[in-house]
Amino acid sequence: MVRIGFVNGWVGVKSSQVPVSVKRRFSGRKGEAMTVRRLAGIPGFSIDRVAAAAGDDPAVLRLENLDTDVPPPPAAVRRTAEVAGDDDANSWLPFTGKAALRRAVAAHVERRSGVGYDPDTEVTITGGEGDAMLDALLCVTDPGDGVIVTDPTYAGIVNRVRLAGAVPQPVPLRVEQGEWRLDLDGLAAAADRSTRAIFLPNPAMPTGALLDDEEWAAVGALCRERELWLVYVGWMEAILFDGRPLVHPAALPGLRDRVVTIGTVSMEQRMIGWRIGWVVAPAALAADIMRVHIYNGLVAGGIAQEAAIVALAEPAGEFAACVAEWERRRDALLGQLAGYPVVRPAGGWSLLLETPPLGLGPAELSARLLAERVAATPMPGWGAEVAERYIRFVYSNEPVPRLELLRQRLERAVPG
Repeated sequence: MVRIGFVNGWVGVKSSQVPVSVKRRFSGRKGEAMTVRRLAGIPGFSIDRVAAAAGDDPAVLRLENLDTDVPPPPAAVRRTAEVAGDDDANSWLPFTGKAALRRAVAAHVERRSGVGYDPDTEVTITGGEGDAMLDALLCVTDPGDGVIVTDPTYAGIVNRVRLAGAVPQPVPLRVEQGEWRLDLDGLAAAADRSTRAIFLPNPAMPTGALLDDEEWAAVGALCRERELWLVYVGWMEAILFDGRPLVHPAALPGLRDRVVTIGTVSMEQRMIGWRIGWVVAPAALAADIMRVHIYNGLVAGGIAQEAAIVALAEPAGEFAACVAEWERRRDALLGQLAGYPVVRPAGGWSLLLETPPLGLGPAELSARLLAERVAATPMPGWGAEVAERYIRFVYSNEPVPRLELLRQRLERAVPG
């Protein structure tokens, strides 16, 4: 007998009764499960391994994970407590999100883009940005389709492309005058017959790269000419530094009905634990996204939805103070890394340091930094050849006085 659990209706059947296709999937050593083809090439997350190694030591600089200690809007915290016992907040319905939150999201996107969306037919509320990304990918790609991503990019972007059965098509980011720029020749070369979408956040994560007008024009032209979807992750779109303007791609010529906007209260509203996100898309596509979300995430928590409605109404001055604090931290970290091969972020919560010029690979430097009580995540797996050279520092979760401890610890970790 072989024990294979419930597979095609068999439990504990003889080996000769198991179809060949099932045998291939369950042909590992005794006690080992074989990986399904969908997961081939999808690694585990490097962040949690660094975090586990760092443990609970309060002396460790926590620069590995995209958290922030800048608190959520106080009104949203109060609203969470107020509705925790409400029957209406403790419901499966409506599956695609509370009407009040869908209206708030539509208004939020219109403020940013100048483009209107129907909250009833073009907005889906999800259980965070991760659900939103996968929902969108499942609706704009078929297995084998190509999806253009940047290199580096968020590991959760490139691996959700793979989970959807699509194929990442990386376009390099290159460094010019200390900042990231999109390789426009690489963008044109990446698109082929299989390409169905471009998938990017702006500002990007983990790089903090921000597209300029020429880069947006190239992305828009490619979407129009090839009839591609642009899956735009706007989770940090207003966390911008040095007075840089917000550009929402739905406002670009001819793109309103080609843009799928992913949003969340996790970053700008600092509500990571509430797990609320959204997808805004043209009505025909949004109908598919709603259908997919019902069978993927089902429904976002009603208590958290009520808090998100309040959070999206946060006074502009309070949010501006948060951005100013993150910018101070970025500047402090750049000061600590002066003279090292670091790339200046235009926005967001993190930046990258190139490690080969220091005589180390990213994983080795991460290990050396842990020994000096600094947690930082190596970037292999967060893109392609470019990402392989970098380590990430998150500056959103440590105040400036603690960030100013980095230089001495880094100098001890780097040989010579």
